[in-house]
Amino acid sequence: MSPSNFDLFSDQAMAESVPSSAAALPQLRAQNLRDLLHHHAHAYYTLDAPELPDAEYDRLFRELQALEDLHPELLTPDSPTQRTGGAVLAAFQQVTHRVPMLSIRTETDNEASGAEAFDTRIRKELGLVPTEPPVVYVAELKFDGLAMSLRYEAGLLVQAATRGDGETGEEVTANIRTIQQIPLRLPADAPAVLEVRGEVYMRRDDFEALNERQRQRIASGTKGEKTFVNPRNAAAGAVRQLDSGIAAERPLSFFAYGLGDMTPSNEGGPTWTTHYAMLMQLKAWGFPVAQQTSRVHGASGLVAFHQRIAVERDALPYDIDGVVYKVDDLALQTRLGFVTREPRWAVAHKYPAQEEMTTVLAIDVQVGRTGKLTPVAKLKPVFVGGVTVTNATLHNELEARRKDVRVGDTVIVRRAGDVIPEVVSVVLERRPPDAQQFTMPAHCPVCASLAEREEGDADHRCTGGLFCSAQRKQAIWHFAHRRAMDVDGLGDKLVDQLVDAGHVKTLADLYHLKLETLSGMDRMADKSAVNLLEALEKSKTTTLGRFLFSLGIRHVGEATAKELARHFGQLDAVMAASEDALLQVADVGPVVAHSIRSFFDQVHHREVVQALRDAGVSWAEGEALAPTEMPLAGITVVLTGTLQSMSRDEAKEKLEALGAKVAGSVSKKTHYVVAGAEAGSKLDKAQALGVPLLGDEGLLLLLAGQKP
Repeated sequence: MSPSNFDLFSDQAMAESVPSSAAALPQLRAQNLRDLLHHHAHAYYTLDAPELPDAEYDRLFRELQALEDLHPELLTPDSPTQRTGGAVLAAFQQVTHRVPMLSIRTETDNEASGAEAFDTRIRKELGLVPTEPPVVYVAELKFDGLAMSLRYEAGLLVQAATRGDGETGEEVTANIRTIQQIPLRLPADAPAVLEVRGEVYMRRDDFEALNERQRQRIASGTKGEKTFVNPRNAAAGAVRQLDSGIAAERPLSFFAYGLGDMTPSNEGGPTWTTHYAMLMQLKAWGFPVAQQTSRVHGASGLVAFHQRIAVERDALPYDIDGVVYKVDDLALQTRLGFVTREPRWAVAHKYPAQEEMTTVLAIDVQVGRTGKLTPVAKLKPVFVGGVTVTNATLHNELEARRKDVRVGDTVIVRRAGDVIPEVVSVVLERRPPDAQQFTMPAHCPVCASLAEREEGDADHRCTGGLFCSAQRKQAIWHFAHRRAMDVDGLGDKLVDQLVDAGHVKTLADLYHLKLETLSGMDRMADKSAVNLLEALEKSKTTTLGRFLFSLGIRHVGEATAKELARHFGQLDAVMAASEDALLQVADVGPVVAHSIRSFFDQVHHREVVQALRDAGVSWAEGEALAPTEMPLAGITVVLTGTLQSMSRDEAKEKLEALGAKVAGSVSKKTHYVVAGAEAGSKLDKAQALGVPLLGDEGLLLLLAGQKP
């Protein structure tokens, strides 16, 4: 939960309304916390309008957990703590739907005429003549997920069930509770019994992140792991996990679009008369309803909606395979009735398929900005999801081998939205006898540097970072970063221009740029060009730590670069150090040591370093200072909040110069936390762990070599 419009309105009053009685009346405090957490979870997950910082939400959540642990009798089915999962079932129980979950008819005509045909049928069934007003419809998205029925009794979620065969489904309540968008309880004005029908789905970005985690697990040797074919399969697999703890790790979402069983109006149930009014009421009760849902009039309204969503489809953060039209008036729905267990008053209008079959013509390897090598299947052109696809990612060698994609294979290709097309699977029965298996090349196809895959990593990477033209822009941008060489004014857009125009091919070329070259760049006036040249000249005088960091050695961050500079004192000593010698440096483990050694083993990297020295880049060098000789050696400090005496960057540099390690998070190994104004969650954690706290005065004493 990111902070936005941070205003606790009545939260502070609610949270402090019973300060003295909280201990005496834990039941009241628990209810108070549940109310707060429900409110803020709904604001974040459903309304996308967070009102509370993450740290504060987490603090309230932990307080409720602790209270429920201390008083188990206070635990309720609607408690936010019950979303984390953990129950393991032997099998799913069967659920008979009180109101069947029926499917709706699919209109196979993908054109505007499909919408017009539906309106024609409806008008004919209702006996309407051309001169009568147009029928009012509700137009919705057809989500590519898993249909779900949520049953609420007395306002509490008591059961969640899959569609199954429409009559009988499987109870998956424990797993559905983990979905943050689904209310665990309803407002007081909700009917005594309410079954909400909707779709469980997975966003595309969540799906890609999930598959990336799966690839890393496969690469690390974890048994039984696999990547998922598409978001729908991933969502369905998560819903049907017997272990709800696993389901809780899968990022699922939900949209509501209909009703099942419900308290009738003559027994106190709702009295709405239109489908749209029902959806708006569900939204008011806390259920997500797709914002694209619209009330439209007649065939022209249906056609316009179908065409608008077709344009917006690729930009949606989730998959749809069409739209749905429903007659809005509930009385007319009843009058139209059903045919062969399908409602006459609704239809699904699909878009072109997003999966098609084609042939793999070749498998090439692309080099990304960070050196990642990605195998890409070159395809016989195929029309998928509204565009012609000629390339599809295979992600990495492990994934290509797992799917066993070979040159000559017939494959199923999927394209969803702006996600890069990918090969879903191979049609093995169509494999030719001469199909060629893919093997990742030993060297980068762009610069011929060695290609390596680290243990536990799914991806191969080019080791020619400073030399490889595919990584050139990334290397230059990193080199100029504020915490590296600090070249003010050299932004990513200017880097793009300089590289694309051929003015900068290596890092040293930056120091040979001329005023007339820079002035000719887009949005670069003479004054800006002069300022950049001055910034480049200023950057020539730096520190060894900054210079090492600027080289972009994999796994070598700012802190590690400074440790290397302290330990060895001279660049040549770092470049010549063996892996065993590198392992003697604080914070350098086997992976980092191997990465440093591999970097300087590349001849072209040493040539780039020499070219930078020849261009005038320099730093003070000296004998290595043993860590034990430094006054703050072995001390770990965390900085948080706004300091009065100096900026946090200044404090960090001064502390590190004295041998201290400045960490980004608080742990039991932290010696001091320096807390300035508006300190956040790090201060809370320090207090919880009993870590000594320092203010500005304590920091100054520490820098002076005195015990605070």
